Amino acid sequence: MIGKVMGRYSLLRIQRGFRRRFGASYVGRNLTVLPDDIFLTSYPKSGNTWTRFLIANLSFATENIDFTNIERKIPDIYQNLDKNLLQLPTPRLLKSHEYLDPRYKKVLCIVRDPRDVLLSSYYHCLKFETINNSVSVEAFADKFIAGEIYFVGAQNPIGSWADNVGSWLGARQNDPNFLLVRYEDLKLNTAKELRRISTFLQIDSSDAVIERAVTRSSADSMRQLEKQNTNVWPNKQSRKDISFVRSAKAGGWKKNLPASVSQSLESEWKTTMRALDYIS
Repeated sequence: MIGKVMGRYSLLRIQRGFRRRFGASYVGRNLTVLPDDIFLTSYPKSGNTWTRFLIANLSFATENIDFTNIERKIPDIYQNLDKNLLQLPTPRLLKSHEYLDPRYKKVLCIVRDPRDVLLSSYYHCLKFETINNSVSVEAFADKFIAGEIYFVGAQNPIGSWADNVGSWLGARQNDPNFLLVRYEDLKLNTAKELRRISTFLQIDSSDAVIERAVTRSSADSMRQLEKQNTNVWPNKQSRKDISFVRSAKAGGWKKNLPASVSQSLESEWKTTMRALDYIS
């Protein structure tokens, strides 16, 4: 049950403490932020990995991007040491799931309907075994709404979806150094949204390069890469019977999320969901 999950969380916290004690702690919110850093932020399971592939395939058009080298191209602040990240050429483009951090001066923020985020998060936690099959979606949803879900990739408390996303919207929405991209819009017209992203990141790309990046970063392509890269993240030390790249669709909650759960989300987070046009 969900109570057993908390025991798992405690074990993971002990492991993080061990890494800190022996100088091998991944950096997370303690990152040394440089003035020209650019951050790709999102709440977990909102399309951050897909967006990383899109940008990497755009920026390194002559290379084959996969799960073995994505960390070198657009590093995750939870998978790397601060000292190693400081050795990267600047400006650095870094992946983050953090809530508002005023040190982040230039931010590309990906948001996704929280009803889809909840479903994706549920299977993510099953894959990485922070919950087991006995935990129902309804029980998981209670913790998700409360912001009490531990995401292996994040390693730090990041709040609920509404807390996390709302912190960025409230403080930065009208900032020219802040670009908001909805996952749903990225799915609907990937090339158009990737053009917006390339302009924001000042990547000079032709239409042909953008189309190639879109093709190379498709869900089918990423699923194939996931199968090929079985000995690296996200398949290393996780369940192989659950894919990291799942349906990769928008609106899957309509068929797969219990009505009571979606109603709870809409009631709890109606202000933020309305601001993002997820509900009327």
